[in-house]
Amino acid sequence: QLPLVESGGGSVQSGGSLTLSCAAAAVTGFSVDSFAVGWFRQAPGKEREGVSCIDGKSENTYYADSVRGRFTISKDNAKNTVYLQMNDLTVEDTGVYYCEAVIQTLIHTAQDMCLKSHALSYTGPGTQVTVSS
Repeated sequence: QLPLVESGGGSVQSGGSLTLSCAAAAVTGFSVDSFAVGWFRQAPGKEREGVSCIDGKSENTYYADSVRGRFTISKDNAKNTVYLQMNDLTVEDTGVYYCEAVIQTLIHTAQDMCLKSHALSYTGPGTQVTVSS
């Protein structure tokens, strides 16, 4: 099991910003160059949504329509960390945010990472984001 740890969640007012981080608790076996990584969110009563994903090799990205233009996914190879910069947050962005990693050889595109189910994936415990009006 490859443990991933999300951090950076919190409570903000509408229009505010947060930056989420996703890192492996143990360095062994995890490299952002070798894995496609995505941010997913789960809100009460809603389906799990692929928010943004990044390809490990090409660094191509995908954004859900609901966040495009407001969120930015990036990665720091030296720190083995993937970030999600979230700006202009709205109450609809409230939810638990998870990062998920899949070995790059199993992923064709960042869009695939976000929109398809993956049998062999690693997911962290999640971090809560709460946006109030």
